[in-house]
Amino acid sequence: MQAVAPAGHRIPYAGPQVALQGGSVFKTMTPRQEIHLKVMRHLEEHPDVTQRELARHLGVSLGKINYCLKALIDRGWVKANNFKNSKHKAAYAYLLTPRGLEEKTQITLRFLKYKVQEYQQLKQEIAELEKEVLKQKPGGHVEKS
Repeated sequence: MQAVAPAGHRIPYAGPQVALQGGSVFKTMTPRQEIHLKVMRHLEEHPDVTQRELARHLGVSLGKINYCLKALIDRGWVKANNFKNSKHKAAYAYLLTPRGLEEKTQITLRFLKYKVQEYQQLKQEIAELEKEVLKQKPGGHVEKS
């Protein structure tokens, strides 16, 4: 069922959501948030990484990394500093700003909460499946792999 807004009004998009057991709904990460988090996590550990190395490490295109870094810089979450590398070529050090560190922490917390809830749901589903197998299997023994 889709909500209808009065003429001239927009309903804000709540982002992707997953219905969890028990009826609660938890917002998942958008693909953009996910790539931003992956980039910020890697930059925090490797500020001198090249865009090409970052793209290879994350398994995405160089263009996507360039676009993502530009967005992170525009938001004030990452700062790009020029420096000369050992090959006498201009290079950048990508540093997370205090705002970037704060945002990375918030995104990580939301992601962690979602993953913990997902884990709990999976544990419960596994237990229910094991009970179902026990009922159907003679001798009532379930082998765990």
